[in-house]
Amino acid sequence: MNVLEINHLAVELPVEGALRRVLHDVTLSIGPGEAVGLVGESGAGKSMASRAVIRLLPAGAAVHGDIRYSGDSVLAMDRAALRHFRTHDVAMVFQDPRAHINPVRTIGDFLLEALLERGERRDDARAAVIAVLAAVGVSEPERRLRQFPHELSGGLLQRVMIAAALAVSPTLLLADEPTTALDVTTQSDVMVILDARRRERGLAMLFVTHDLELAAAVCDRIAVLYAGFLVEDAPAGDLHRNLRHPYTAGLLASRPDPVAPRPRLAAIPGRPLSAFEVGAGCAFAPRCAFAVERCHLERPELRVLDAGRVACHRAEELAGQLALSPTPGGSE
Repeated sequence: MNVLEINHLAVELPVEGALRRVLHDVTLSIGPGEAVGLVGESGAGKSMASRAVIRLLPAGAAVHGDIRYSGDSVLAMDRAALRHFRTHDVAMVFQDPRAHINPVRTIGDFLLEALLERGERRDDARAAVIAVLAAVGVSEPERRLRQFPHELSGGLLQRVMIAAALAVSPTLLLADEPTTALDVTTQSDVMVILDARRRERGLAMLFVTHDLELAAAVCDRIAVLYAGFLVEDAPAGDLHRNLRHPYTAGLLASRPDPVAPRPRLAAIPGRPLSAFEVGAGCAFAPRCAFAVERCHLERPELRVLDAGRVACHRAEELAGQLALSPTPGGSE
């Protein structure tokens, strides 16, 4: 049985008195011990999808479809069941720890809260958080428990956030761009720690990022979002070798190449669409040089192709033509 199943998830948020669609149609699953990367440009709906998993959405949000944890519908959980799910089964690592850790309480208060809420003895809980702090590379863990968030660097604070997630021994880990606010060296350290602890504990992980290369390094599968739609889903090792969707090809090509630097970065032409702006056809059609009339009129369904899934009318026809370059017409 899969740890997490998301079926045709759609989310609408209240904006100026009306509901606006921010996530259209997301279907994916994560098995025990599996890591799935959720990638795409800013505004694609990645964080919204991860927050929907634990029902951490703004007031007035409308959610359609279904989210299941070990077969149980998260959306149907009552308050007690949802509380148990959040404190025992799932944990989330947020992208900005300073925005999610209470600045007027100590690190110890932050780390112990969930364990004490579960009824654990304070001495046992304290020993557990000290051990997990050491495991994620925090020096002098006992002293850190007495410190406040402003006394720690960004890298240390993100390690504390990871420790808080691991301390509750979850089955499912949601990592929402956990390295965004960190420098490159610290990013690498944090990701090594996060991936090592995930593998040691056999956690299922949903890893949200805008960086396809990073997702490929730590994930088993990668799902690509564009304007609230899942446009591709493939094994991480297969994504570079067998490009199936023009948007994925453009994302991969837009990364700097440290080996063969170019005078200008490649770019996908046009601007990203918000989910509520999408018309009747393919959401990526206005930016895609491979689009034909059908692409503008008819929305492609996500379907199985080879080892993955893709939502593109011309996927078979374009096989082998999508090189690691921006879609034709983009900046060179």
